[in-house]
Amino acid sequence: MNNTIELLPKVATGIEGLDEILDGGLPHHCLYLVKGESGTGKTTVGLQFLLEGARLGQSTLYITLSESIREISAVAASHGWSLENIHVHEMSIIHSSERMAVEQTIFPTSQVELNEVTDEIIEAVMRTQPERIVFDSLHEISLLAETPLRYRHQILGIRQVMVECGATVLFLDREATASSGATLHSLVHGVITLEQLPREYGDVRRRLRVAKMRGMPFHEGYHDFRIHTGGIEVYPRLYNHSEDRLRKRPTISSGLTELDALLDGGLEPDTACLLTGQTGTGKTTIALLFALSVARRGGQVAIFLFEERLATLNSRMSGLGMDLRPFLESGHMRLYEINSGEISPGEFAHKVIQEVKDHRVEVVIIDSLNGYLNAMPQERQLLIHMHELLTYLSRRQVLTLLTLTHHGMLGSENRAEIDMSYLADTVLLLRHFEASGVIRQAISVVKKRHGHHEKSIREMQFGRGGVQVGEPLTSFQGILTGYPVFTGQHNTLLDRSNKGEGNGLAGE
Repeated sequence: MNNTIELLPKVATGIEGLDEILDGGLPHHCLYLVKGESGTGKTTVGLQFLLEGARLGQSTLYITLSESIREISAVAASHGWSLENIHVHEMSIIHSSERMAVEQTIFPTSQVELNEVTDEIIEAVMRTQPERIVFDSLHEISLLAETPLRYRHQILGIRQVMVECGATVLFLDREATASSGATLHSLVHGVITLEQLPREYGDVRRRLRVAKMRGMPFHEGYHDFRIHTGGIEVYPRLYNHSEDRLRKRPTISSGLTELDALLDGGLEPDTACLLTGQTGTGKTTIALLFALSVARRGGQVAIFLFEERLATLNSRMSGLGMDLRPFLESGHMRLYEINSGEISPGEFAHKVIQEVKDHRVEVVIIDSLNGYLNAMPQERQLLIHMHELLTYLSRRQVLTLLTLTHHGMLGSENRAEIDMSYLADTVLLLRHFEASGVIRQAISVVKKRHGHHEKSIREMQFGRGGVQVGEPLTSFQGILTGYPVFTGQHNTLLDRSNKGEGNGLAGE
């Protein structure tokens, strides 16, 4: 590896997530290509790069061949930016072409025009002596050059001048042809590719990739980003972090003696627990028991809802004697309703990570994985995204609770749309079953990597008095089929006379 390049000071792009991907920024005095189709955000990247330079007191230059100063100013204004400290040099190729066609007929118009355009670019750079340059775009130079050889010759001339003035340069260009693309890639120090992927429903997904960065480390792969009012926000792909493990936190209790007994005391803080079962078995409610246990002792909890609305959840939990509002108001619980038509996997992971970093969150609830998958049906690597996220949370000593709904109801085929059990350290199975003409709920632990767990099945009950977990159902067989057979001599079912059953309080 070239140690000289590694030792060059870094130039911040002004785009925080991009600077993280680039391990601090771009080595200065070098040239970089930012490429992508129309609408992918190239101009926004260029403006943010120059605005960061202006903020640091550096001289900047924006050379535009494809858009007018008015159009560039409109883009900046849409983000609330001012171009007051940025020198914008507008070149009108159309007007130049018309003038050349009238003034001379000996040489091909395109050849003379190309030379004049190149001379004007060089003159603008030499006159302003900028420390940062954005050139928008090289596609117009390619059209004027007509042949790859002439195109390479002109780019080499422009490149030489920019290198001599000591500037850090961003060339903006749309996806080029094979010949012009090879020319550009060989002449620049780095290449950043921007993409937008339309989805069948909702916002387009935007992502970027550092395709080349000569002589310096960077984080490879695709990284999601979004264009907000105020600029581009990049969500770096999760990777193995080198930070030290935090001090081990104590086991997290649910607050229910019988449920904790199933789990041999509770759930470990650096694990992921999957609560899976049919709709209405109480998955969300059980997850919130652990969240409330942490919030009551002053800990921090983050809840991400893909399906249920906050108002509905608050109303349902209040009916169970589990009022979330005091903890939401105090900030010990933060709850987010995720818009399934807008979010990307990278953005969602970024939201979760920021919660953990900013608020030292101890418990994260993702409700539900069905909603997460349905929100991003075209993404092929969602399970990999989830695995990376769970690994990160584990390193941060966070307990992650995930809910997953099975297809089918009582007595029918019950299966999950996806198999997430291999990602989870603990799996809690919740089921409906029928006994004496009444629909009941049961809970069992089918997997626990850390420590022991009870192998029995216990009944659960939800009502106005809260959540109740009974003794092991030792007098029944076939509970998980939905139709148990009584085999004992005494009934171990919970008394359901005064608990407010049948009111829909269990929910998920």
